[in-house]
Amino acid sequence: MKIDRRGFLVASSSALVLGNSKLSPPAHDQPSEAPEPPEIGTSTQGRSVAVYTTADKTNFRLSPTDTLTFKPMGQPQESQVCVFVDPSKRAQTILGIGGALTDSSAEVFAKLSPAKQQEFLDAHFDPRKGIGYRLARTNIHSCDFSSGSYTYVNEGDKDLKSFNVNHDKQFRIPFIKRAIAATGGRLTLFASPWSPPAFMKTNNDMLHGGKLRPEFAQSWANYYTKFIKAYEREGIPVWGISVQNEPMATQRWESCIYSAEDERDFLKNYLGPTMKREGLGDRNIIAWDHNRDLIYQRVSTILADPKAAQYVWGIGFHWYEPWSGGDMMFDNVRLVRENFPNKPLIFTEGTVDSFKAEDIHAWRLGEYYGKSMINDFNDGAVGWTDWNVLLDEKGGPNHVGNFCFAPVHADTRTGELIYTNSYYYIGHFSKFIRPQARRIASSPSRSALLSTAFINTDGTVSVVVMNKTDQKITYFLWVDGNAAEVNSLPHSIQTLVF
Repeated sequence: MKIDRRGFLVASSSALVLGNSKLSPPAHDQPSEAPEPPEIGTSTQGRSVAVYTTADKTNFRLSPTDTLTFKPMGQPQESQVCVFVDPSKRAQTILGIGGALTDSSAEVFAKLSPAKQQEFLDAHFDPRKGIGYRLARTNIHSCDFSSGSYTYVNEGDKDLKSFNVNHDKQFRIPFIKRAIAATGGRLTLFASPWSPPAFMKTNNDMLHGGKLRPEFAQSWANYYTKFIKAYEREGIPVWGISVQNEPMATQRWESCIYSAEDERDFLKNYLGPTMKREGLGDRNIIAWDHNRDLIYQRVSTILADPKAAQYVWGIGFHWYEPWSGGDMMFDNVRLVRENFPNKPLIFTEGTVDSFKAEDIHAWRLGEYYGKSMINDFNDGAVGWTDWNVLLDEKGGPNHVGNFCFAPVHADTRTGELIYTNSYYYIGHFSKFIRPQARRIASSPSRSALLSTAFINTDGTVSVVVMNKTDQKITYFLWVDGNAAEVNSLPHSIQTLVF
């Protein structure tokens, strides 16, 4: 069973053809130094609203489903469900939305036919034909989503004389270059290490945790700069790095443990000064890069030290804290934003569940993304980065059997692409919320609805509304005394553009 990709492409093409119907999403791409989004005017009365819908038990997948009109409403009654939007109240500027370009994604991509490769690139990086990714993450040498463990140096080479990225030239570098080209050169890429080489660690193993040996701290800091420079020689600009992927998790795959004090001291004494000394001081360093549970303790410890804080661009976080049996802890992200407002927040990784072929079209996969993205943006995230953009029919390859879901899977036996509903849920954000957009105030009057809203640099407003219930809900999109009446299907997500 496969989601009908053709239906989505037809809908996208139809939206282009019907450009005068006001259903076509505008192209919001702007230069990196884009201007502040303009005011939307004194009144929304009479303005049209284009509605795009993805809904369970329907054929709607990012489909243009309605054109509405703002009409005078004034004070709503308590019985009238509303989503209130105030474009005059602005918050963070958006860096981008996207996913991870891992070894596994690159290897699967290489197995596709040229036509399917182009379909994949269009689907992810073209804002009209697809969902317009502009943010990406990649791994510094191997991670679990690699076919095997590897580094860029010979074992024991502390001076890094053997450093080279030849391994990545087979699959990953060509894949990233295709992605960059598909965005017209406007892909923001950051990189994360999962582990130093084994000889630099206390357990002499890239896997199973362990810590960085103090005597290799400078060598490891040099490794980051060599990676950045090597990738840039290959034509791949690197916007930034994180210090360590999941620094509190001992995994059966590549992993390395840093306490908050360890990360602080490595950052201020080695990584930060080395980046600056090597002419990379303008590259951005992301701290933490792990779950929401310990985020406040990590951030408060690092940023309390001015020497460490000067090197921190922002704070990265993941969504796996429910591993302990609870729920996603959004309030911790909000607390960081409130207490450290000058350090941007960026979601750096998330994937839903271990892979099970029978669940590939389970609706909860997409809803997990919708719930997280709405809350994370409302809590201050400037960027949102999914995990692997592409995996095979088994949820891999993965050299330790940690098979996972991705928004798109390729059946390497047939060459077909399988689009899960996660792809469409993410698209309700990435297709309509472009880099340099500003988040604006949005407030639903019922807990059954989740919402977030943004104004793009061309003045268009995009409001995302998610209905997580089994019921159809009629609500009013209310802006400054004018409202448009909207029907929200059960288990659906909508983007409303005006």
